[in-house]
Amino acid sequence: MYIKLLISLVLISSLSVGCAYKFGLSNRSLPGGYTQVDIPIFKNKSEDVGIEPLFTNALIRRFERSQVAHVTDKNSAPLTLVGTINKIEVIQGAPLNNSTATVQTLPNNTVLVSEYRLKVTAEIVLKRKSDDRIVWQGAFSNEKVYDPPRIGTPVVNSANATYNQSARIETIRLVAEEMMAEAHDRITENY
Repeated sequence: MYIKLLISLVLISSLSVGCAYKFGLSNRSLPGGYTQVDIPIFKNKSEDVGIEPLFTNALIRRFERSQVAHVTDKNSAPLTLVGTINKIEVIQGAPLNNSTATVQTLPNNTVLVSEYRLKVTAEIVLKRKSDDRIVWQGAFSNEKVYDPPRIGTPVVNSANATYNQSARIETIRLVAEEMMAEAHDRITENY
């Protein structure tokens, strides 16, 4: 009985070793096998000021965590990764008005926005510095919903603009993290 079990285990293990399937993460690298990259601050074509570091830092953190390539200064890196935030669009969700049961205490003809949908589009170009040749490029888009400021009591009749701006920036930060995770994975897949 013991010998049959041992033979079965040896047979199963030898068959699994011969399989083409590989456990764990596959080896990732930059196109061309480069190990250093320069990531300057992203360009911003949107109307939102000051969001460039959110995208730049998210991508730098991805490279630091994965250790696929070292992010270095522009003088020592053979590749430069140029990112551009093309557009940030905020779309209002379905409005609530005072005829809706949940907002009966609002003044007549009051309309509240129930949610905002934030859409971001960006692109990344990876260039070789020696001949300014594009090695890789890709476009990215993502969207996320966030809640607008809420009017809490019947006495309060204005919304907090600071909250709305904070919620918007936090949502952009979350979108940037997700987009740059996707960008990192697409740039470094199976080269």
